[in-house]
Amino acid sequence: VQRRNKPEVLAPAGNLRGLKTAVDYGADAVYCGGKAFGMRSAPKNLSLEDFEEGSRYAHERGARVYVTCNVLPRNNEVEAMREYIGQLKDTGVDALIVSDIGVMLMAREVAPNLELHVSTQAGVTNYQAANAFYQLGARRVVLAREMDLQAVRDIRARIPDDLDIECFVHGAMCMAFSGRCLFSNYLTGRDGNHGECAQPCRWKYSIVEEKRPGQYFPIEQTKEGAYLFNSQDMNMLAHIDDLLDSGATSLKIEGRSKSAYYIAAMTNAYKTAVDAYMVQRGFEDEDGTVLKPFHDRVIRPSDPDYGKPETTDLIMEHADGAFAGKPDIATVPVASAGEPDDLSYHARSTRRKSNTAAEILPEGWYHAGVRPAEHVSLPDWLLDEPDKVAHRDYSTGFYYPEHKVQQSTDRSAYFRAWLVVGEVLSWSEEDGGRVTIMSRNKIEAGQEVEFVLPGAAPLAYTVPAGGFRDADGHWVESINNPAHVFSMPCPQEVPVNAAIRSRTKKPTLKAE
Repeated sequence: VQRRNKPEVLAPAGNLRGLKTAVDYGADAVYCGGKAFGMRSAPKNLSLEDFEEGSRYAHERGARVYVTCNVLPRNNEVEAMREYIGQLKDTGVDALIVSDIGVMLMAREVAPNLELHVSTQAGVTNYQAANAFYQLGARRVVLAREMDLQAVRDIRARIPDDLDIECFVHGAMCMAFSGRCLFSNYLTGRDGNHGECAQPCRWKYSIVEEKRPGQYFPIEQTKEGAYLFNSQDMNMLAHIDDLLDSGATSLKIEGRSKSAYYIAAMTNAYKTAVDAYMVQRGFEDEDGTVLKPFHDRVIRPSDPDYGKPETTDLIMEHADGAFAGKPDIATVPVASAGEPDDLSYHARSTRRKSNTAAEILPEGWYHAGVRPAEHVSLPDWLLDEPDKVAHRDYSTGFYYPEHKVQQSTDRSAYFRAWLVVGEVLSWSEEDGGRVTIMSRNKIEAGQEVEFVLPGAAPLAYTVPAGGFRDADGHWVESINNPAHVFSMPCPQEVPVNAAIRSRTKKPTLKAE
């Protein structure tokens, strides 16, 4: 099978609108769940009719659609799963994401026209497992989130080139091994392996002494208590060159429960970063014309340079600086807990250095290296995008051994420094340019807003005075009625469905 000539940006969608938004903002593929057998039950998910419409919409724009069938089915669900896969095969979707080996073999039999992608739930941590799934018909393995960059490249060096490696790059991290967890089922009866996780790892915990019931003692974090298992979110935007050079072919954004705005902003950010990577690595020119097929920089065992220590490994040499955020983070003061007056600081991992002993390798074994290359440079506006959606503290997950994900033990809430204030319904040339919007939050004269544009930096705009109209064309003082139609001056054309955002007057610790 011919490998694609460009890395894939894979975006989430919890409903049909999310799917279309992801495609509009540059997703090469979208993953979503149906009404049954997916690992997320909170989103509304898609009906069979939605999959048909969504697949048509995606294919017309060069994108693909993957369906999650990655629950671990019980005995009484096996035949229902067979029937469901039989229904999916005729909807136009491109691939099934599976974790159970029985479901995988069933899918090969029932829907041989669909690609099979092995979910992170399968816990692929080595090349032998990846090769075994390949022999069983898998076109892709989604690596366990516990893998570091060295593990990614060691797997890539020893698997077929036409077996895709999909890696998570952004969003929530699960405290359990590859998301396989009994915690929720044990505490609440809601099965995390059937898409019903109650996320008890995000709950606040205190101690109760046996003879003093009702008295809750905090666990030495803040006076409000402690969040013992509350992992940081992942943010690999600034480091996708390291991941792509190390053999990843698909970059996965987590968040099927997230808003259309989140999907738009993060899909656009990672797609723009991949475009920059392709140009700076010489795979494409500025117009997107392919100059040479995309290929990683991993040195394979068949390569004459394999195992030679003189091959410079710039990624590991520069690992101290490889974490989400900007290099001057060490100079930023720590804000007091619970009062995130500097969200730019809280949104990024602190610099930390481990004293781990050098790894001892078995005789004859060499880690796969990468051919050196310059770090891909991204503009500041792009690196700032992850801070403009609701998020927890950021980290780079487990990719860099010396900068591993940690818990945010003093809070579980999301940072929010930006707010969606409206969505574009239409734009016209009337009166020098007017935009009609569906309002979400207040907009007033003099307010600084940004239009989130696909494939480009956001359009910053200061709202002028005296130009607001309601749906009936009457002049109004400001836009202050959510879920109503208004219009306002906007000289530059903006696309339909573009989100309009504005800084919050006071940064909060709340979700969107």
